[in-house]
Amino acid sequence: MTTDEKNAELQQLTERLLQLIGEDPQREGLVRTPLRVARTLQQLTCGYDMDPIAVLRSATFKEDYKQMIVVRDIEFYSLCEHHILPFFGRVHVGYIPDGEIVGLSKIPRVVDIFARRLQVQEHLTVQIRRCIQEALHPRGVIVVVEAQHLCMQMRGVEKQGAQTRTIDFCGEFKDEQKREEFFNLLK
Repeated sequence: MTTDEKNAELQQLTERLLQLIGEDPQREGLVRTPLRVARTLQQLTCGYDMDPIAVLRSATFKEDYKQMIVVRDIEFYSLCEHHILPFFGRVHVGYIPDGEIVGLSKIPRVVDIFARRLQVQEHLTVQIRRCIQEALHPRGVIVVVEAQHLCMQMRGVEKQGAQTRTIDFCGEFKDEQKREEFFNLLK
């Protein structure tokens, strides 16, 4: 299905949704809403069309660096797969290379690729870690995701400001001292 075909179908669905909730899609303020929603959904879910492993492998370099590399405070925005409401926050990634490093901008790109899919935070955390592990084969990878969920703030329990933290790690980060070193670098 082409982008234009997807947009046309999303516009029709949005128009129908507006009708079902009791709105008039022909009302002045809503006439262009189906088009805007279609374009927004395409942008917010563009991660399905990208290969995160290929992105990482496009900028790897042989390097005999053996210490931890940390990219922290990577801002992200995603949509909860349960309610299609936003969740957002920051991702912190650490890895210990084994003869190969990656261009630092590629790690935030990988975060964006996975975040631009319908998600749950736990899966997002694991996907990022697995991708880095598969693409770079480092001695260890650790990923921490800290997020606020509008599905928890706007509906249900309605708890403002609550944050969720998830973590996934492998390799040398199974060692408590390595994890502690990583968390100290985040301070």
